[in-house]
Amino acid sequence: MSYIAPAVQAKFETLSIDLKNQILERNVQINSIYDLIRVLEEIVNEGK
Repeated sequence: MSYIAPAVQAKFETLSIDLKNQILERNVQINSIYDLIRVLEEIVNEGK
């Protein structure tokens, strides 16, 4: 189960519902904005 830290919850909520779902399906821990960026980069790279 994915975890989104309260410190980055507001940024996470600005993402589209599809993107949020993709992140949550990955079972990742996002404790900082850098963790969020890393997961978003992984999603972008997979789409290439």
